[in-house]
Amino acid sequence: MPSDPSPVLNPLQPTGLPAAGSPTVAKGSEFDATKARKQSTLILRRFFRHRLAVAALVVFLLICAFGFLGPLFWTVSVEDTRSRGYLPPSGAHPLGTIQTGKDMLAQLIVGTRLSVQIALVVALGSTLVGVVLGALAGYLRGAVDSVISRFTDLMLIIPQIAVAAILVRALSGSWYTVAFILAAFAWMTIARITRGETLSLAQREFIEAARAAGAKTRWIIFRHLVPNMVGTITVNTTLAVATAVLSEAALSFIGLGVQSPDTSLGLIINENYSQITNRPWLFWGPFVIIVLLSLAVNFIGDGLRDAFDPRQTKVRA
Repeated sequence: MPSDPSPVLNPLQPTGLPAAGSPTVAKGSEFDATKARKQSTLILRRFFRHRLAVAALVVFLLICAFGFLGPLFWTVSVEDTRSRGYLPPSGAHPLGTIQTGKDMLAQLIVGTRLSVQIALVVALGSTLVGVVLGALAGYLRGAVDSVISRFTDLMLIIPQIAVAAILVRALSGSWYTVAFILAAFAWMTIARITRGETLSLAQREFIEAARAAGAKTRWIIFRHLVPNMVGTITVNTTLAVATAVLSEAALSFIGLGVQSPDTSLGLIINENYSQITNRPWLFWGPFVIIVLLSLAVNFIGDGLRDAFDPRQTKVRA
């Protein structure tokens, strides 16, 4: 009698599920074991699943495009004073003119570009100083740690905005002077965070192995410690951008930041805040850009924090 060619079903095996021992892979999952994965790929995948962070990134890029590419499309000179002052919005001047007759849209483009430049210089400069000092303090410990930590504490109790305003006034009001002075007062937080991370990482086995192999301090710090803190460093750098935007705007608003012929969003608000009732577009234009910049960078930082966190299993947005 011929045997039944159909496969024998295991009554203990649920229908539709793979047999024991066969690989179970969720299609499109970041945990697909059949594909080689890079950490950068997983980080990007987690970030782009954070919808609010992706939307914030788009807003930030649009603001940057407005500031850096705007002059290619709007060719009116920021120094052109041939028009009458306080003209209402029109085809020739979409956002009207300020008191001196300068085109408000041209002012806004230049102000956005310089404010973003200041924020990026402050964030990168403060991150560089903070990471180096924090890593040295956490790894070398002893007297080096004491000196760096006490100096950091001293800098934290200094009224930063007041001292920065005095220094800007004494030196010059150019945008790069404002950026470097703000960077000099923005590195302390990331230095303390980096020191704490370094104290923890310095006890790990791979650092002990590097020491046993005779690696120099510089090699251990910059090739082993700092790469393992890249997530924390990146998140704090994005937050430093938002802080720098607000700090620059505050200084320029009180007239102690960027000075003419340079301009910034804070300086534009300073020059036009008295028109908030009669000509509100002169005030709300730069104000809205400052708010959008700060919010966008903060949400990007949230997305990066979730993406770099290896314990993160789901995205909240």
